[in-house]
Amino acid sequence: MAKKPFQAESKRLLDLMIHSIYTQKEIFLRELISNASDAIDKIYYRALTDDQMVFNQDDYYIRITADKASRTLTLTDTGIGMTQEELENNLGVIAKSGSFAFKNENELKDGHNIIGQFGVGFYSAFMVADEVTVISRALGSSDAFRWKSEGADGYTIEPAEKESVGTEIILKIKENTEDEQYDEYLEQYRLRAIIKKYSDFIRYPIKMEMTTSKPKEGSEGEFEEIKEEQTINSRIPIWRKNKSELTQEDYDQFYMEKRYGFDKPLKHIHISADGAVVYNAILYIPEHTPFDYYSKEYEKGLELYSNGVLIMNKCADLLPDYFSFVKGMVDSEDLSLNISRELLQHDRQLSLIAKNIRTKIKSQLLSLLKDEREKYEQFYKSFGRQLKFGVYNDYGANKDLLQDLLLFSSSKEKKLVTLDEYVSRMPEDQKYIYYASGESIERLEKLPQTELVLDKGYEILYFTDDIDEFAIKMIMKYKDKEFKSVSSGDLGIDSEADEKKDEAEESGNQALFEEMKSILADKVKAVRVSKRLKSHPVCLSSEGDLTIEMEKILKAMPNGQEIKADKVLEINAQHAVFQSLKDAFDRKDQGKLALYTNLLFNQALLIEGLPVQDPVEFTNDICKIMV
Repeated sequence: MAKKPFQAESKRLLDLMIHSIYTQKEIFLRELISNASDAIDKIYYRALTDDQMVFNQDDYYIRITADKASRTLTLTDTGIGMTQEELENNLGVIAKSGSFAFKNENELKDGHNIIGQFGVGFYSAFMVADEVTVISRALGSSDAFRWKSEGADGYTIEPAEKESVGTEIILKIKENTEDEQYDEYLEQYRLRAIIKKYSDFIRYPIKMEMTTSKPKEGSEGEFEEIKEEQTINSRIPIWRKNKSELTQEDYDQFYMEKRYGFDKPLKHIHISADGAVVYNAILYIPEHTPFDYYSKEYEKGLELYSNGVLIMNKCADLLPDYFSFVKGMVDSEDLSLNISRELLQHDRQLSLIAKNIRTKIKSQLLSLLKDEREKYEQFYKSFGRQLKFGVYNDYGANKDLLQDLLLFSSSKEKKLVTLDEYVSRMPEDQKYIYYASGESIERLEKLPQTELVLDKGYEILYFTDDIDEFAIKMIMKYKDKEFKSVSSGDLGIDSEADEKKDEAEESGNQALFEEMKSILADKVKAVRVSKRLKSHPVCLSSEGDLTIEMEKILKAMPNGQEIKADKVLEINAQHAVFQSLKDAFDRKDQGKLALYTNLLFNQALLIEGLPVQDPVEFTNDICKIMV
């Protein structure tokens, strides 16, 4: 029998199919099972349009048989089968899809989707097989035909015997090499794992003989191995069931089965969308942070299915970075896949799904915040930092989406509060949303800079995460209220009388402050009377967009940026220390004035958590005032 060459392509093209299109060899089983499912779908569709046909779903299945002795893997389906002409057209012309042609001819609707579109999935079999044989008998025909090929040099077609309608594909599995262990595709548990991974939700039973161990009858403690045919796939995915049919336990079980995490999810989102784009999704908000979440190794993304067949383990395009903690899956029949069906074409459908998912996640988080505050705070403890990064990244492009999800510790409430809760209880005369940044709440509560704000009865938000202040700088305003650090130069609190008094004190002591500025040189931008201090003698404030806390964070980064905030040394003119400064200045005691100035500056540095430049000099200065 003469061997026929592949009509459309050369050996080079088939080599490309086998070696370049698919990233993992195990994909071949997904492709062949999908083709088998298509073949059964075609009969189902015929039954819908032919009154003479009855489709009994129990009669249709896909069977996998592995034979180690002969090194063959056989896949049998009870689908529509192929005539000699269809074998010639569908398998003799690479990249011609019989399923795609069938879909176009019949204009399939009502969800009866055909998976195969490109006509190359069948040839993935040559990634693991030296020889592929296809025996097929078409619906309505008593004749069967055998198609056989060893690869790019061509194929043969001849008459064959087959008792029933359908197709049988026999793969002669390759021998092992140093780099590849092809034996694994003859191992029942490896095959089972591949089926569960990619084809678990094919709507028809995928059957395979499995070896199980059972207690031996009539003897205690003894077991025997029994071979029995099992249905490997789950068939009906949870996301296609009505929400009313499912319990919380069902959703939690699915979370565990898919190994989305070892914790129990805080919340799930079940989406069944039927509009501009049709898709189903089940999303989970985890309880705890994965161990590698804040590392480069963490890979975000949702599982992506096309008509129940797994296409991608991690589809990053479906989740924005700020919601990267979300786990789950999406199944859609509307996606444009590339030729290998492993990657997505970036199209309108994908963008619509991603946008809808983003909206649903935010809505669920807001609902959790409103109705289950304790759970939300538990979530925020794990993933609040990611939300704040989302506000900061992309120059604040996502601030409007995320700002209502943020929580910060409150000086008044002694607990986490939202920005909306803060603004809703602001006194009428309060101009700004005040905040203090530092390492801990305990330290912030002792800051001298908070005295005036708290004395006015104003609430302060405590920023203890290194990203907090950077994120707030991106938000800038919330409900027309600007954010103001308690360490900023102007707090916007002084009355007109207070301002006149401060100006008078500043003017009267200008020469002293200039002398102190000269002693400190470039360490500070200015020395001035403080408007905020009540009981403390000294503090540092900052001018400009870069605060002292931001300087600390930037300096602690691996690249060690030498960025400095414009610092101002503020002196409490009502404190006894100020009189000592004035006395030293009036007596022209330069040594003592320098001693007091350096001590106060270093004291201010320590209050801010900044390092003292010369600790030895600092301790010597302390000793000087003790003797």
